[in-house]
Amino acid sequence: MSRTQSDIRNNVKVGFQEPKQYHVVFHNDDFTTMEFVVSVLKIVFRKSQADAEAIMMKVHKEGKAIAGTYSFDIAVSKANKATRMAREKNYPLKLTVEEA
Repeated sequence: MSRTQSDIRNNVKVGFQEPKQYHVVFHNDDFTTMEFVVSVLKIVFRKSQADAEAIMMKVHKEGKAIAGTYSFDIAVSKANKATRMAREKNYPLKLTVEEA
């Protein structure tokens, strides 16, 4: 017995999965200025002044904070850009990319 195209179309199951998400995490250090962290959060992570200051204070008080959650490639790209900016200013700012 032959199958029609509509039979085949109805039996096809397409499995789409959302891509894994990753957090970009800022870590506290004793040398990177608060002002610089706020500027990086605004420039690289497109945070508002208030959000950037809140994240910076969380990093300062708790030792680390999530700057954003993205697909892997975007998370790594943003972490690398922020790290390059820090190194240009001789700051030891540490960022990590962690699975959400």
